Amino acid sequence: MAMNDRIFLTALRTECIVGIWDWERKVKQTVVIDLEMACDIRKAALSDRIEDTVDYKTVSKRILAFVGESQYQLVETLTENIARIVIIEFSVPWVRVRLNKIGAIRNSRDVGISIERRAEDYLQPD
Repeated sequence: MAMNDRIFLTALRTECIVGIWDWERKVKQTVVIDLEMACDIRKAALSDRIEDTVDYKTVSKRILAFVGESQYQLVETLTENIARIVIIEFSVPWVRVRLNKIGAIRNSRDVGISIERRAEDYLQPD
């Protein structure tokens, strides 16, 4: 696989319940998600068919739906589960997920989590 090939989605914005404080459990907050996914695009480049690549529209719809319905306390948990969905459901061998919880810290523009995961991180033990 051409592991240098990447498909990216930048600034997927949605609202969800996320946080540990009482007020955060009652009010949806804006989160912004960036995804970078390893994908060998050579087959799709030759065939010019969406079926031969990672359909980023389908990925974005799935992630936005998942995040919008989630109610985690920690952005760490939310970010990890986004990575798991991308790798398992879309057969992506590597993903970088960056999640920004806008306005979480006063006097800071951004605060969040950035993780990288590989398919082998989610292998089930025998």
